[in-house]
Amino acid sequence: MKLGFYGNYTPETVKFASEVGFKCMELSAWPKSSLNADTISDRRIEEIQQDLQAHDIEISTLGYYPNFLDPNKAHSDEAQRYFIKLLDLAVKMNVRTVSTFAGRHPGLSVEKNIPLFKEVFSRFCEEAEKRNIRIAMENCPMMNHVTSEGLNIAYSPEIWQVLFDAVPSDHLGLEIDPSHMVWQGIDYVKAIHEFGHKIFHAHAKDMEILHDVKARSGQFGTLFRNIDDLGHGWWRARTPGWGDVKWDKYITALIEVNYTGNIDIEHEDDVFAKTIDMGEITEESDIVNNYVQDRNGLILGYKTLSALIP
Repeated sequence: MKLGFYGNYTPETVKFASEVGFKCMELSAWPKSSLNADTISDRRIEEIQQDLQAHDIEISTLGYYPNFLDPNKAHSDEAQRYFIKLLDLAVKMNVRTVSTFAGRHPGLSVEKNIPLFKEVFSRFCEEAEKRNIRIAMENCPMMNHVTSEGLNIAYSPEIWQVLFDAVPSDHLGLEIDPSHMVWQGIDYVKAIHEFGHKIFHAHAKDMEILHDVKARSGQFGTLFRNIDDLGHGWWRARTPGWGDVKWDKYITALIEVNYTGNIDIEHEDDVFAKTIDMGEITEESDIVNNYVQDRNGLILGYKTLSALIP
């Protein structure tokens, strides 16, 4: 089990990772990233792999998190097309796992999304099986706190079981992130024990609950003021060690279910990110590209987790 973080490939980022002591990375593979599956050349892939090897950095997974079930057909078709290209890129880079969202038609209930999911991910899994690639679904609801519409249905153990029943493939599994379970009230240790055999990748992001704000806004979040961070006003993402996740319990549970993958910090901590110029965020890929520029949050997360990982 190695410790790393999720980021876009650059020589500077790899150098930083190595100097801190990180041993792996989840690499962003969005079209706007360095690993654009449509345009990257074999020569460039070789250069990137040589740089990673020179710094003793392993690729944990390739990350791409669009909405495959978007009701805008042009958007969903393009996301699905690109995902197949991403599977090919994973083969070229000798990466066995790709991480993504299940997606969601936001105007439909979770139950009514299941047939849409089955249609898309049955095909994805057929293609993944041909290439011996595993698909790891992250458990972030991507919930809009104002409209209560979400972009990802794979957010709870109850739903995971329905998804795995709908698409019973050994190549479909989970990318588990305890932070989203904290604010939803889900027991992440129990979830790990129940679905350990399906966990293909592990994220490390902490979650701070602002109880004074929640006491006034309630579970559904603040509605009548702008929220600068990625939360609902009463919760916010933090770097590991600065929130409410019990990291010793999380890592113990992963060990107990014989998890053999890596743990990668997903940096979305607005407290530390305020020290840098975040730039514009127009899509999910901008989040990882911009937040990773804050080195302090990543260093502090490393100090928390490196003492706990055997």
